[in-house]
Amino acid sequence: MSTAARTAADPMTQRPTRKRYLIMVMLFVTVVINYLDRSNLSVAAPGIAKDLHLTTFQQGLILSAFGWTYAAAQIPGGWLVDRVPPRILYPAALILWSLATCLMGVVGSFVGLIVLRLAVGAFEAPAYPINNKVVTAWFPERERAGAIGFYTSGQFVGLAMLTPVLLWLQTTFGWHMIFVVTGLVGIVWGVVWFVVYRGPRDFRGTNQAELDHIAAGGGLIEVDQEGKAKEPFRWSDLGVVLTKRKLWGVYLGQFCLTSTLWFFLTWFPTYLVKYRGMDFIKSGFLASLPFLAAFVGVLFSGVLSDWMIRRGASLGTARKVPIITGLLISIAMIGANYTDSTTLVIVFLAIAFFGNGLASITWSLVSALAPARLLGLTGGVFNFIGNLSSIATPLIIGALVTETDFTPALVYVAVLSALGALSYLLLVGRVERIEC
Repeated sequence: MSTAARTAADPMTQRPTRKRYLIMVMLFVTVVINYLDRSNLSVAAPGIAKDLHLTTFQQGLILSAFGWTYAAAQIPGGWLVDRVPPRILYPAALILWSLATCLMGVVGSFVGLIVLRLAVGAFEAPAYPINNKVVTAWFPERERAGAIGFYTSGQFVGLAMLTPVLLWLQTTFGWHMIFVVTGLVGIVWGVVWFVVYRGPRDFRGTNQAELDHIAAGGGLIEVDQEGKAKEPFRWSDLGVVLTKRKLWGVYLGQFCLTSTLWFFLTWFPTYLVKYRGMDFIKSGFLASLPFLAAFVGVLFSGVLSDWMIRRGASLGTARKVPIITGLLISIAMIGANYTDSTTLVIVFLAIAFFGNGLASITWSLVSALAPARLLGLTGGVFNFIGNLSSIATPLIIGALVTETDFTPALVYVAVLSALGALSYLLLVGRVERIEC
């Protein structure tokens, strides 16, 4: 139904539809799949290392391979997001990275795994800029942090619930099957997204009252419209998003925040199995607990932030308080270096990952700060700098640890959490959309 027909059909008193919540659920499912395909290698890593006789440095190299192309493709990926509708770009990227994931279960060589992992990283690059564009189009400002918190929680709840399943697949069928199963799931969901998803004006069943509700609250409903004319790329646009102090505050803070995340996505299972002496099944259960804590943290963060706005707090205060508090809480992971108790190790790491979840609504600041016509490019730069940690964290940890000592790795990640809090506290300043 056209916008004009929808307007004529809807009386002024009609209640807004709630199709935006279906979009939120679709983003949640996509993020679950996205992070399964990022973390499946960490689950399989001990088995791969044993079969292929890899050193700790080689393990760090293969775990970091995703990050090289993922980071490098962020800016061109962000440029694509500003020009290709999410209905087309998201399923294309999803199916391609899922196909590469499937093939990782077929190859059996160190080089082959690295090449395919590079492909996964490249094709996943547009994912979070697309998420940001979709949520900015579909949600008013006072609901946006809750929506971002909900779909971001998918990266934690999926891993918490499904890591034991992946470990069972490895124990029962071998590590190859982890990649085959997760890849097939992504291919199926890519088809579903293409069939179901549309922008706010084109989505079946969305009434004018919902469009008005979104637009009146600061949602950019036109930014996701198919067929809209796109401006050509200008180098000056890149200059805009690279020269604003506010944006550098969130860029650097994101690097520090995601360093903790990438520890959990790469070295964490190896830490439990090799350095804490747990077997695969036990470590699979215990590894899920910090992810559950992070899931609680990110849901609480979004609800708290939107509640603060409704209670009269400024946008900057409502967004930055959970982020800075969460980063400071993440420093707690260093406590695991001072105990031999398995229970206390998990407690310290669960507290730290709860903090990481609490801080994980950082995309709400990108949504609020980015120039309206440069949402994709700003998100690409943000994700590029933030996810340099996906390269640095596995490699630096691989270089810091020895065969018997993991202590320096946890110190490294805790220090970065403290620096991230300082970045958001000192550099971001007043939160308002940058005009250009």
